[in-house]
Amino acid sequence: MTHDPTLDAHEHTEHAEHAAHEHDPFISRVSLSIAILAVLAAVAGSLETVEGGKAITSSSEAVLAQDKATDAWNEYQADSLKRHMYEIAAGNGGKHEDEYRRDALAQRTAQDKVHATATEDEKERDRLSVMSAAHEMRHHWLTGAATLLEIGIALSTVAIITKRQPFWLGAMGLGFAGLVLFAMAYVAA
Repeated sequence: MTHDPTLDAHEHTEHAEHAAHEHDPFISRVSLSIAILAVLAAVAGSLETVEGGKAITSSSEAVLAQDKATDAWNEYQADSLKRHMYEIAAGNGGKHEDEYRRDALAQRTAQDKVHATATEDEKERDRLSVMSAAHEMRHHWLTGAATLLEIGIALSTVAIITKRQPFWLGAMGLGFAGLVLFAMAYVAA
């Protein structure tokens, strides 16, 4: 098997069509189920890749938002130090006392703006982290779904080779379990 879900689905469908030409009703049913399982596995595999990519992207964006928040908090601290220095200078009196008080007030205003920016950046970081976790959870559910569906395909192939129904029933059970995991990817996350 390749790691291209679309190519895998096409290959399994061809095998199923070839087996169906034997005109055995059991082989025809199993072949049809292989084709269905292959399509479902291809869809689950593709969505798994998409969700993994979205998880990585959201996580990276969360790191960037944290970096912006850290920069803003550093600026806030620097403005705080400047404000305290102006307040100390103003408290010592002298001919520049009013100028120092104005500068201290300007630093307070700058701090308030930077505080708001840092808080917004942290909210964005948190939102992106939650989004990344949801995509990662879907990725895991879809990995399980694709795996069960592909095992079901393999077991169906064994059913064709051995012409034994228990293998096919096991494959259908795995296919159903794969569908449940597929649904859970979007219900649970």
